[in-house]
Amino acid sequence: MPGVFVGVDVSKATLDVAVLPTGESWSVPNEDGAVAGLVAELQERHPELIVLEATGGLETRAVVAFGQAGLPVVVVNPRQVRDFARATGELAKTDRIDAGVLALFGERIRPEARPLPDAAARELDALMARRRQILEMLTAEKNRLEMAAKPVHKGIRDHIRWLERQLGGVEKELDARIEATPLWRTKENLLRSAPGVGPVLSRMLIAELPELGRLNRREIAKLVGVAPLARDSGKLRGRRMVWGGRASIRAALYMGAMSASRCNPAIRAFYLHLVAQGKPKKVALTACMRKLLTTLNAMVRSDTAWQPAAQHSC
Repeated sequence: MPGVFVGVDVSKATLDVAVLPTGESWSVPNEDGAVAGLVAELQERHPELIVLEATGGLETRAVVAFGQAGLPVVVVNPRQVRDFARATGELAKTDRIDAGVLALFGERIRPEARPLPDAAARELDALMARRRQILEMLTAEKNRLEMAAKPVHKGIRDHIRWLERQLGGVEKELDARIEATPLWRTKENLLRSAPGVGPVLSRMLIAELPELGRLNRREIAKLVGVAPLARDSGKLRGRRMVWGGRASIRAALYMGAMSASRCNPAIRAFYLHLVAQGKPKKVALTACMRKLLTTLNAMVRSDTAWQPAAQHSC
């Protein structure tokens, strides 16, 4: 008997559902009561996999409800699904069509369903996301201040000061939550034992990369988006590129690798070796990102703090 695969296209107001192989489709409100009813209906069908796209948090209610009910659910990258849809010849885009594409994606690609973060981890992730949002607004306002006419300077400066207070409040809340959770506190101390890893990177890894320490070095590098991918075509040979993955972690890892290339003996030696071989500095730094990530992955997996003389098995 063929497995049952469910695609759920999420919008602010509705959840559009498609089921394979039956071809059924329907829509329910994206509200607690309707989601609970959808969970009960899907439990009766015993799906092999439920697939949703990441939609900036709109999917959270449904994903949490599915996970708590023990249903196998996975959240996938929208770009992967869009590319898959084009490959199948499906160029039209409606909520109903998208739900069907998600179900087909689940059936053909079989993305791996991983354990969902608990409520505390989701709240930590939300605080990290809010921190990024405030920093983006601060950068935008400071740029506006440089270009703005004099009459609006005071208002922009007032807003900058307000945003700085908000940022301070979020960072204090992050400190409190990490300190109050022994597992997180231990993990942060472990990660920060590596030179170049500061509080932003360590908390980003705790909040947004729960797979750290559970995957091998190739899997974790690919998940984050720092694994070199072949781009050989025609006469073009040998070039490798990184793309995809979790952009917010990659951004924090970039800053960590920059710091580590100066103060972490192992990463610095690796960086200088690549540059001496003629690698462009940006390529060398990307390789350092990957090395730092896989080293941290090995440290978490073995529950071992940074040891300068040790060669971590990544």
